[in-house]
Amino acid sequence: MSQLTGIAASNGIAIAKAYLLETPDLTFETKKDQNPEEEIQRLEAAIEKSKSELEKIKAHAKEKMGDEHAEIFSAHLLVLDDPELIQPIEDKIKSDQVNAEAALDETANMFITMFENMDNEYMRERAADIRDVTKRILAHLLERPFPNPALIDEEVVVVAQDLTPSDTAQLNKQFVKGFTTDIGGRTSHSAIMARSLEIPAVVGAKEVTQTINDGDMVIIDGLDGTVLINPDDSERKAYEQKQAQFEEQKAEWAKLKDEPSVTADDKRVELVANIGTPDDVEGVLRNGGEGVGLYRTEFLYMGKSSLPTEEEQYDAYKAVLEGVGSDKPVVVRTLDIGGDKELDYLDLPKELNPFLGFRAIRFCLERDDIFRTQLRALLRASVYGNLKIMFPMVATIDEFKQAKAILLEEKDNLKQEGKEVSDDIEVGIMVEIPSTAVIARQFAKEVDFFSIGTNDLIQYTMAADRMNEKVSYLYQPYHPAILNLVSNVIEAAHAEGKWAGMCGEMAGDPIAIPILLGLGLDEFSMSATSILPARSQLLKLSKEEISSYKDEILSKSTAEEVVEFVKNITES
Repeated sequence: MSQLTGIAASNGIAIAKAYLLETPDLTFETKKDQNPEEEIQRLEAAIEKSKSELEKIKAHAKEKMGDEHAEIFSAHLLVLDDPELIQPIEDKIKSDQVNAEAALDETANMFITMFENMDNEYMRERAADIRDVTKRILAHLLERPFPNPALIDEEVVVVAQDLTPSDTAQLNKQFVKGFTTDIGGRTSHSAIMARSLEIPAVVGAKEVTQTINDGDMVIIDGLDGTVLINPDDSERKAYEQKQAQFEEQKAEWAKLKDEPSVTADDKRVELVANIGTPDDVEGVLRNGGEGVGLYRTEFLYMGKSSLPTEEEQYDAYKAVLEGVGSDKPVVVRTLDIGGDKELDYLDLPKELNPFLGFRAIRFCLERDDIFRTQLRALLRASVYGNLKIMFPMVATIDEFKQAKAILLEEKDNLKQEGKEVSDDIEVGIMVEIPSTAVIARQFAKEVDFFSIGTNDLIQYTMAADRMNEKVSYLYQPYHPAILNLVSNVIEAAHAEGKWAGMCGEMAGDPIAIPILLGLGLDEFSMSATSILPARSQLLKLSKEEISSYKDEILSKSTAEEVVEFVKNITES
């Protein structure tokens, strides 16, 4: 038995075989004077294996995400059946007597280049389909097929260097019992999605892909951040007992599902959830969520070969609003791409520092054609519930005014088209840039609400990349600089009669919850699985008492001093 330590990213214990999710090495050697018949047979076999895989993936996508998401795989299957692509590969094998890998690669690159240079957007999108499909064929030719999380059909623990948002979105929690990665932190998207899927996860364990072999028995302890490889019987029994105890604790929390979120001195706050897809609504309701505080709409745009249509988006937003219920708020964040969230089909320029670059509202204001499509879909869906719209990464008041003006234009356009739109939509911003937090009083005169995005606010304030393990010690949610910025935003909102929420991971942190309560936060938005533990914790806290310590908390010099002080006043 060996043990690795990482970051506890999602609560729970998982015990299962390891499934190594690695991108295979697709380098190959061009070979000449090959037997054409044998090479064509190899090509045909690789194409058939690719078809079989894609059919399974398509069926999974249709079942889990609907027809629209499955269409990308229909397009890939069409490429595999296209004689205009396959025949030239076979012709090259015959004429040049090269191996199938070389003929496939050269022919595919020719078509990809040709399609990418076309003026027609539809044809340019076909280049992405050809690239994906031919990579899959090449992997089978080299006998290095892609592991695919959508095809997992037995209980496993996924082991990877990292998981992309689209990888994580494909995980089926019926079979994927947990995962562990070499890199990442509590605020990485794989960790956030793990909490959304309600599966245990340990991230940033550094050497899991080098240490764990496919099929090894693995225990993921998402409570304290350990990963055990091939444990003996006594260790396994100890963790099975720990797993059972955690399930008992969850059963106690579940009794609070339909209870209000109140403190010991009967002060009300709102506990809502962060979600990524309409499928996540079930988890929100099951965990007693009082609404949605952050709907990350970028997942509608990911894992596809083209932009989602207005109709696709309308259906998704409507599903969330109806699923949550008309009496519960749904705060939708407009498209937030850039940073670690890329869309291949948009061909965005590579940047030296993408987290500080052309992303979120900056992208949307320049590509207002994409922005307007999303806003139209949101406005049309608004009649089905209590919709609130939030713009991300707003740095200046002018940016907010521009974005709101586009929203109001599209609202007028829809009304002129005879479409029904709600007249009761609050429009706010995410506060994730320090300058915005500093002049929150000026912003509060313009917006309807604030939602503090601490994941980015912390890394920007501390000048520390939250994905860089070398500076991870500087990612300090309880640092007095962060708390003073948060306090400033809350005070600014309340001075103008507005509400302030938080949708960063800090909102569900057991140490941060008392602090935020004392600072006067109105709405706590967190992973659905954090809601019931947070509700249980609030019942033991007096808002009035903790608020009396506000100035003392904000005057501390270090995060460690803050944590020690808060523990003393809450545990005494």
